[in-house]
Amino acid sequence: MAEPQKTEYCVPDKLVVPWYGYVALIFAIIVFSGVMAKQAQWLTVFDFNTINGNFGVMKDAKTIQGQGGTGGRDGFMFALTLIPSVMLALGFVEVIDHLGGLKAGQKLLTPILRPILGLPGITGLALVTSIQSTDAGAGMTKMLKETDCINEKERTIFSAWQFSGGGTITNYFASGAAAFAIITVPIVLPLVVIFVLKCFGSTLMRLYLRYLVKEV
Repeated sequence: MAEPQKTEYCVPDKLVVPWYGYVALIFAIIVFSGVMAKQAQWLTVFDFNTINGNFGVMKDAKTIQGQGGTGGRDGFMFALTLIPSVMLALGFVEVIDHLGGLKAGQKLLTPILRPILGLPGITGLALVTSIQSTDAGAGMTKMLKETDCINEKERTIFSAWQFSGGGTITNYFASGAAAFAIITVPIVLPLVVIFVLKCFGSTLMRLYLRYLVKEV
């Protein structure tokens, strides 16, 4: 099997980023971050989950799984529900890559992500995506590893960050909304705590790999 070829944006030195690459990166961050999810009317078209849409109603449930399924068959139907979001996310990434958005991310975010998480800036888009969609974030991470843009240690650190509180924004405002009426602190405060602990967990993994694991 041929060795994976590094794409040009995997090498941070002397990156030439066109102006529209920065525009593409900003657009991607807006779409995948979920900041437009609660906006009024047409602005929600800039939200990934809105674009991803919903399945039609089947037995009063918005899913192709139906109700009352069990075993391998139900698991297979659940797996099918993951395909659209991953396909859509990776399609977005291909367009953004073509416009130079990943180059812009590599150039702008490496000075931020390297000291905080030990990750290159090119992981920035996957990082933002993972706070809204666990599946899309995992798919992007797999792509980064296969194109040799991140090494095994970086993938492990990044996976630790994603695994803790996966799909943070989506799950917090969906499942966590049930507790909004009884919490006594600002709604945003628990979300901040979640992100702090995500960084704490990935930092522990980073230290473990650095001092206790010789080779990964």
